[in-house]
Amino acid sequence: MKMFANPPTEEIRNILNTSKSIAVVGISNREGRASRYVSEYMKKSGYRIYPVNPLIAEWDGQKVYDSLLDIPDKIDIVNVFRRSNDVLPLAREVARSRANVMWLQQGVVNGDAADIVYKVGMKVVMDSCIMIEHRSMVLDICSS
Repeated sequence: MKMFANPPTEEIRNILNTSKSIAVVGISNREGRASRYVSEYMKKSGYRIYPVNPLIAEWDGQKVYDSLLDIPDKIDIVNVFRRSNDVLPLAREVARSRANVMWLQQGVVNGDAADIVYKVGMKVVMDSCIMIEHRSMVLDICSS
């Protein structure tokens, strides 16, 4: 595993501005769960959300996919709400999904998983909340 650094702010801003779809792995229907309110925020911000969780059938009126590889459309970002230990097997699926970015939410870190998706040319953001980053990028753009 090599040393990991998140992309610079300008690159994260570009990822958020050019992406249209987000697969959310580990999405939940439960009130107060970060995967729920972060996904709701991103959906309200104009992103197409593809919920992924084999334990639930529906999220916000949408079909929930058992796996990333079940999603029929092109995904820009795979946003991961799983424990750090659970990310390595998922990274192989992410690499096969042909998404552009694997985004590991705040508190989720796995360098070996990052290495797997880097090898197929994907970008990785780790230990970072996509909602917080989106809010700061929107505010940066509005105040510039």
